Amino acid sequence: MKNDVFNIIKQNYNDMSKGHKKIADYLLENYQKASFMTAASLGQTVGVSESTVVRFATELGYDGYPDFQEKLRSIMKTCLTSMQRVEVASNQMKNEDIYEKVMSLDIERIRDTIESGDRVAFAGAVDAIISARKIYIVASRSAAALAEFLNYYFSIIFEDVRLLKNLGTSDLLQQLFRVQKGDVVIGISFPRYSKQTNVAMKHASESGATVIAITDNDSSPIAEGATHVLTAGSDMVSFADSLVAPLSLINSIVVAVSLKKENEINQNFEKLESLWDEFDVYEKSDR
Repeated sequence: MKNDVFNIIKQNYNDMSKGHKKIADYLLENYQKASFMTAASLGQTVGVSESTVVRFATELGYDGYPDFQEKLRSIMKTCLTSMQRVEVASNQMKNEDIYEKVMSLDIERIRDTIESGDRVAFAGAVDAIISARKIYIVASRSAAALAEFLNYYFSIIFEDVRLLKNLGTSDLLQQLFRVQKGDVVIGISFPRYSKQTNVAMKHASESGATVIAITDNDSSPIAEGATHVLTAGSDMVSFADSLVAPLSLINSIVVAVSLKKENEINQNFEKLESLWDEFDVYEKSDR
């Protein structure tokens, strides 16, 4: 990406002051650690003041250091290996109460998702899902767990829902080759982005289907060409992805769809409850 943090730093490097060059040098060599540093700690590490770090960010065109740090983290999430993620988490959470720290980060991601959520895109996606001829759900790797959740509830609501997860590219395209106008393809992908999901979304878009991207930002590979883009904050916790906010977003979709199809759902559950009782699916309550 021509306008990512690193290219902007390199393009402006020759015109930087001595202090700004020290910050730039450190960032280019240690961006994994720097992305989690406050302006004060970054300044202390490289030997400049906190205000110098803030000016560094604004002179590069960012709205202060938090904006710069967010862009740096966004780039970093897509390129770190699992081993590097473990190292970053170790540095970030050393001497922390892990239980509280991880949950606090999840709460923060949900709050950010609420504040930045596109209500128009959300409503458009819900309407498209309700009127779809067929619904395909595509995800890979850790995002497959989110797809399983969505598929479980959509299979109760809709007659024709197809879950495509953790497939090779050829198998994925084979299962999507009949996709057409009137169908909805929901792709779920978060850093590190899956190439297979991106290929599937591109094929669905070119085939005339309505494409719904559930991802972390508008610059995500699966957002390109999508009819509706729904974003949720994600983060790294060691080598594991924090997908609490994406799950909450997907849960919101399920609830919104169910409220618009209440009559059909009641009929479906009436039949299901009878089957569950007949085959003793759930534990009976003594109350």
